[in-house]
Amino acid sequence: MKKIGRLDRPDNSGSAHMFESPVLEKMSRTHISIPIVMFLVISTISFYYALTTTEIQLSVGLLVLASGLFVFTFVEYMMHKHFFHMEPDTPVKDKLQYSVHGVHHDYPRDKDRLAMPPFVSAAYVIIFYFVFTFLMGDYALYFLPGFLIGYTGYLGVHYIVHAFQPPKNFLKVLWVNHAIHHYKDPDVAFGVSSPLWDILLGTMPKKQ
Repeated sequence: MKKIGRLDRPDNSGSAHMFESPVLEKMSRTHISIPIVMFLVISTISFYYALTTTEIQLSVGLLVLASGLFVFTFVEYMMHKHFFHMEPDTPVKDKLQYSVHGVHHDYPRDKDRLAMPPFVSAAYVIIFYFVFTFLMGDYALYFLPGFLIGYTGYLGVHYIVHAFQPPKNFLKVLWVNHAIHHYKDPDVAFGVSSPLWDILLGTMPKKQ
């Protein structure tokens, strides 16, 4: 198995102590409901302003919203593959990679570190808003909710696949793929909320 974290094997019952400062240590953790609620509230506000302050037809707006959701699945895949799993070939990249993702591979069942801390998530939203507005103007008010709904879905799926046993239905593939990613081959199954891009880009796990 390619080593992503620093332990010889994942610790399913432990939790990393990442900072000497108790304040920073506390800030590095979050309950999964906090970013999920935050993203849903921001999505609702953005959608409301899209309806009330723009002249974009609702049918067009809903298509833009759906495209935001679709684009998120691609961003999720690419971020996981190329940023979270970057080659830690310098001390700075090693520290960054471990802090944002390697620690999760070491302690995959640490429920307080299954999402970025709220202040990081808030910074993401601000960046997304300004980038989307720069690229598409008022359409960003529809695109942002779709993108954040995708992000919310990712957070929810990521939490439940680590916290609960897999269901006996078609969703089981999400549990199986993510378990393979963590415990057998971290170079496959980069899509968490959807296997779409793994299928299209050739990183689906081989059938066991």
